[in-house]
Amino acid sequence: MLCIAVSVLGGATGAWAEEKAKGTANSGNAGGAAAELAPGARSAILMDASTGTVIYEKNSHDKLPPASITKIMTMLLTVEALDEGKLQLTDKVRTSEYAASMGGSQIFLEPGEEMTVDDMLKGIAMASGNDASVAMAEKIAGSESAFVDLMNQKAQDLGLKDTHFANCNGLPAANHYSSAHDIAVISRELLKHEQIIKYTGSYQDYLRKDSTKPFWLVNTNKLVRFYTGADGLKTGYTSEAKFCLSATAARDGLRAVAVVLGEPNTKTRNSEVSAMFDYLFSQYKLHTIHKEGDTIGTVRIEKGVKSQLPLVAKEDYSVLLRKGVTQEGIRHEVVLNEQVKAPVAEGQTVGKLVVYQGTGILKEYELKAGESIAKAGWWKLFKRATGAMFTND
Repeated sequence: MLCIAVSVLGGATGAWAEEKAKGTANSGNAGGAAAELAPGARSAILMDASTGTVIYEKNSHDKLPPASITKIMTMLLTVEALDEGKLQLTDKVRTSEYAASMGGSQIFLEPGEEMTVDDMLKGIAMASGNDASVAMAEKIAGSESAFVDLMNQKAQDLGLKDTHFANCNGLPAANHYSSAHDIAVISRELLKHEQIIKYTGSYQDYLRKDSTKPFWLVNTNKLVRFYTGADGLKTGYTSEAKFCLSATAARDGLRAVAVVLGEPNTKTRNSEVSAMFDYLFSQYKLHTIHKEGDTIGTVRIEKGVKSQLPLVAKEDYSVLLRKGVTQEGIRHEVVLNEQVKAPVAEGQTVGKLVVYQGTGILKEYELKAGESIAKAGWWKLFKRATGAMFTND
């Protein structure tokens, strides 16, 4: 879903809202959010998951050890490999001696033991398995070091400035750091792969269920059980990083991402993330402009086998408003490219949807062709032209 945030305190609109909709970090917080939403955290951020709009932040670009929150990137590269067909959930993953040697949180893999990708994801998402993370990294890239290169490349592709990975599981290492802001961005990217919620949102499950040594999994993220709407993503702890969490929850069409780093204990970590969620869900609402499947305009195609192409919303287009705020002055218009000539490729940008509040632009969304349109032959163009001569417009 595509959303944008509109603040109403002090009449802030237009350029401010556009900047915030792009996810620009600010030293303050959007819409007058309570300054102490996360007083115990060394660093924190609250985002609208749809756009990356920052609702609240505290030292969000500080470079800090991320502990097992690192595994969000490990899971992201895994689900991308699944989506690209490089992996199947039923593929077997063999555990190397190196993977089995990982300490800390683990699912106690034995050297040579094989598990499916599906089970490895359970072990990473729910039990924070350091051994499962390394085994999965070796399956995808051949070695953990090669996988870490992929992690850092992905961070670069996402435009992250505060992140560098040295391993795939978050165990203490030199030159291994991230920030609340960057972790939130990685979390948003992971949430684009909806299948991940199957793993991060489960509270308990089993590995080796039909074996002589079944392993009971209980999610390290207790909010999944105790906070309504919470369904991920990843906890973390080391003595250096303290207690960390990147969490997500969805209610009433809204999805939030909250990240806290350096919390003193799990109770404070969970209560402060809950307070951040409570703030977003109690203070904001969605105003839908177009629903998925709506026809929002038509573009003329010059010299195409089709002379017109309907523009259909591929997802919901909405604005995020403070509750109790009038929607007056919010409008939108479709602006089409002056000339769209065949051939047109599916996914080609053919215009934009511009959302205004008053005279200020809140957001512009690219409108893309939903299908390919080939160039028409001369005979079809001739018949079209001669037919138009005898048609009264």
